Amino acid sequence: MERQRYGELRQTATDRREGETMMRTILTALAATALMTTGLVPTGAGAATVTPASKHAAKDTQRAVAKALADSARADQQGDDARRKAAEVLAFSGVGPGDEVLDFLPGSGYWTRIFSGIVGKTGHVYAVWPAAGAKYAEKAIPALEAKHMANTSLTVMSGPAIRASEPVDLFWTVQNYHDVNNEPGGEAVLDGFNRQAFAALKPGGTYIVIDHADAAGSGMTGTSTRHRIDPAAVKAQVVKAGFVFEAESDALRNPADDHSAAVFDPAIRGKTDQFVFRFRKPR
Repeated sequence: MERQRYGELRQTATDRREGETMMRTILTALAATALMTTGLVPTGAGAATVTPASKHAAKDTQRAVAKALADSARADQQGDDARRKAAEVLAFSGVGPGDEVLDFLPGSGYWTRIFSGIVGKTGHVYAVWPAAGAKYAEKAIPALEAKHMANTSLTVMSGPAIRASEPVDLFWTVQNYHDVNNEPGGEAVLDGFNRQAFAALKPGGTYIVIDHADAAGSGMTGTSTRHRIDPAAVKAQVVKAGFVFEAESDALRNPADDHSAAVFDPAIRGKTDQFVFRFRKPR
């Protein structure tokens, strides 16, 4: 039993080191991006020439989400849907048929595959990895290509700009935001990242941020140790970039999590208290 426990702890430490190394590499590129974008003002310049983001009736979103989640092609993923509260979170996002979605740092593509089913033939999904994180897409991209999702583009950025080939209805990032603050991060990098999300969206587009919650008042002090961030800090930063805070979902909240443990701790991993924020780019 002790040997098994030791092995689990070693694996946890390895996972943590690999994740931190990945984010340090990626954030180097984001730091450069922030310096390039700090002069940008999110006024929505040129918005008049861009079709505003789509809006779907709640029942239409729920129907599309339910159909995508039930797709037998997702049999290998479906066991994780309940833990991730996929139905609730996606319904909250308002995504629907015909939408263009940018899935930033998509990992193995869990959400990418679901979005592909939701947006359908008339929509498009852009799964985007930063240029500095190209090696982390090496396994994910072939695996996703094997799914033959005709409405999905798998892109490693060639430069610092976080963009799709066209403005999108939804910019989506899960459990990545807190890392943007980590060295060599800070407020300037976060400002740059949020400005890029703003620029990538159509007028009226949606920005969804899901992350591990830290204690109220902690700000960004736990981003590199506990891999958590104070929800209030996130809200203030995103609003500063020009977004309007629209709503919060409690789907991933866990009051039993006291925020003291790192998210990789086996006692809390996969069960952290998480916030789900929805922001809107003004039309």
